Amino acid sequence: MRWFWIDRFDEFVRNEHAVTIKNVTFGEEPLDDYMMGHPHYPHSLVIEGMAQTGGLLVAEPSGFKKRVVLAKIGKAIFHRQALPGDQLRLQANIQDVQDSGAVVAGSVTINGELMADLELWFAFLDDRFGQGSLFPPAEFLRVLRVLRLYDVAVDSSGNRIAPPEEFLAAERAEFATG
Repeated sequence: MRWFWIDRFDEFVRNEHAVTIKNVTFGEEPLDDYMMGHPHYPHSLVIEGMAQTGGLLVAEPSGFKKRVVLAKIGKAIFHRQALPGDQLRLQANIQDVQDSGAVVAGSVTINGELMADLELWFAFLDDRFGQGSLFPPAEFLRVLRVLRLYDVAVDSSGNRIAPPEEFLAAERAEFATG
């Protein structure tokens, strides 16, 4: 997994909502190279951060067996820019889930002030697009642990969610050979 545009999960309720945090720092390459002399966090990366937040929210109930991709940006309204030193709070709320995909409504705030309103549509890929996981399970589990997903993930009754057994087995196998 190469690029993640979120830093950690603060909340995760299966089939309902997720909240992630993104700290905008001046040390990030996109701020240096995007609009020289006016450093701000590109809106496209805010959308990608919400896509990652919503995509993980939509994929988790199946144990990440469904291959989820961003299919459409239904709405992206920005009310302000994110500047170095800002902390973005991204909240994704599942609006609808069908056999073919899901719709997530998102909001991004900075210090309680609305920065963006988003609506993202996700597609579930079928076998026409290949089979198997989009990411190696042990590597993906490492990323989810770094993002602290399993530190905060609960089901709708408040019970803790554990990583899928397939991911844990891949992790054990990697440790046994490494």
